[in-house]
Amino acid sequence: MRAAGAGTGEPAGSEVRARFERIYHTLRTRICLLDHAPGERLREEDIAEEFNTSRTPVRRVLARLEDEGLLRSVHGVGTIVTDIHIDDLQQVYQLRVELAELIGRISPVRPDRAEMEEYHRQLARCAVLIEKPDAREFARLNMEFFHLLMRLTANEPLRAISERLYYQTTRIWLQTASKLQAYEDMLVNEIRVFQREMADIVAAIECGDLHVVGHIRRAHVAMSFARLHAAAHPGQAADG
Repeated sequence: MRAAGAGTGEPAGSEVRARFERIYHTLRTRICLLDHAPGERLREEDIAEEFNTSRTPVRRVLARLEDEGLLRSVHGVGTIVTDIHIDDLQQVYQLRVELAELIGRISPVRPDRAEMEEYHRQLARCAVLIEKPDAREFARLNMEFFHLLMRLTANEPLRAISERLYYQTTRIWLQTASKLQAYEDMLVNEIRVFQREMADIVAAIECGDLHVVGHIRRAHVAMSFARLHAAAHPGQAADG
């Protein structure tokens, strides 16, 4: 029996999946780094040309990103990047806070040596960012650290739900901070807070206390929402 796609000119299933994932992850990252800003229209034909593919996988990617709340279809206009505000994300953050505590508790996985080396590399990158603040690099490091943390659990539903919610919220910092007069001060403060979170998590892992990681993460997600809410609503306190 021939393998799928053999002799037909069509890519095998694994190749189709890999292409889909490549386009999906690239577009998701661009949206979360504001390379595709809120309100921007994404054209199927442009994306298909960039990735040298047909429009079929592009439609599937756009549909998935729309399902995840990063895009929306507007009749007569097309597919555009959604706008977001911290007020609209309160319930998402509340769920993220609860899920964070499950990391290291449900199907815990101890990092191997290579992963611990990656934790320390990311800590070193964060130290450099304090000296030379860069919002885009900070956002990218935050994403990479999140994915490293997700390796602490083998529970696939927890990882999938946590990732979906994370990417619904991750661009709010760049979008909120960029509108503030005290943008540079806020950036440096956020990098310092993130560095403390990373250092505490690494220390907990090295002590073998994986369940503590969840408590640390929970506290920082909650505090992150509070700071963003305060920045968006000067003089008000975050509710819950």
